[in-house]
Parts: sequence; C-alpha cells; structure tokens
Amino acid sequence: MRLIGLTGGIATGKTTVSNYLARTHNLPVWDADIYARQAVEPNSPVLDALVDRYGPDLLLPDGSLDRPALGHIIFHNLTERRWVEAQIHPFVRDRFRENCDSLRNTPSPGEPTAVLAVPLLFEADMTDWATEIWVVHCSPEQQRHRLLERHGSSLTPGQIQARIESQMPLEEKCRRADVVLDNSSSLEALYEQCDRAINNSSSARSCSYKV
Repeated sequence: MRLIGLTGGIATGKTTVSNYLARTHNLPVWDADIYARQAVEPNSPVLDALVDRYGPDLLLPDGSLDRPALGHIIFHNLTERRWVEAQIHPFVRDRFRENCDSLRNTPSPGEPTAVLAVPLLFEADMTDWATEIWVVHCSPEQQRHRLLERHGSSLTPGQIQARIESQMPLEEKCRRADVVLDNSSSLEALYEQCDRAINNSSSARSCSYKV
C-alpha cells in the first residue's frame, strides 16, 4: 500500500491539498481532524474524561464540547495539551487501522493508495503509518494572514501566534519530509506539485505501523 502522510503547519493549505487529491486523483482521504471530533462526541469516553479533568463548564448546553474553551486550555499549557492528545490519539489510530484493513481487502487495479491527513503527524508520533510524508509549506506571514481570514476577530494576534507555536516548527517538518509542497504562490502551482509527487514513487519507504 501507498500511504501518504499529509501534514504541515496550521493554515498552510493541507485541506486544499487533500481536497485536490480526492477530487482529481480519486484518492481516499483519512482526516485525523474528523476522527478527533468523533472521539469527543457527546457521551463518548474521551469527552467524559475531559469533563472529569476540567469540569462541566467544558460542555455547551446541548452536551457537546465547548471547543474554544478547550482551546484556551491546551494552547496555553503544554502539559494539558499533551494530556488531551493522549486521550484522542488512540481513537484516531484505531480509525486508521480499520481503514488500512479495508483498503488492503478492497480489489484495486493498481497499488492501493490513501492520504492520511494528520496535522500533528510528527508531534503525535504517527509517522509510522506513512510510506511517504508530504509537508505543505508557506511563510509565517501567510499563515497568520490565513488564520485571520479564517477566524476574523474571534482570535487575537496573540492567540493566533500561540496556535502556530503549539506545533513543531514548519522548517523542521520540511527537513523530515519526503516531499515538500510550496503553497506560497498560486493554486495552479500547488496542484502541479501534487501531480508530480503522485507520479513519483521514489519517495516510498517502509510503513512500520502495527495492525
């Protein structure tokens, strides 16, 4: 199997790339963010653990997670962020394992290929799931600008910077990548890089995940 670990920094364009790969190359995309949201659905064991640790104020009136409240905790406290991630990441890994089993058992005319979209691929130590790692890159100024466009006035400049700094430095991710996608110019240029990377199998390596 070819498992592309797609990552980068916050607001660098990971979703743009994963959407393009799904739309143009018909690849399944396994989105860690979606699985992370599923992990904290109302009445889930993970959400119960969060409430036990932080109290009922972490819940909205309908019983769902107050994400801004949790974000305020984890983006300003490394210990708490790591604790929360330790609750969620096993759930995400289980979904990847199920997807790998399904992909392996699905008849395919060529090499079965999937995209693992994982913002914290390095930070969560999930690189063992990928046969190659793609990092989407842009400048810090572009990251901040895109976050401002995305969140408007809901985040202060300090909160935006805290979110950027909560992740591994983008330069370090690029050094560890098999493929670096530059998303600092046009979408057409980014898509051309995706096409070249898809058609290039020289970056493939062993996948060491345990099923």
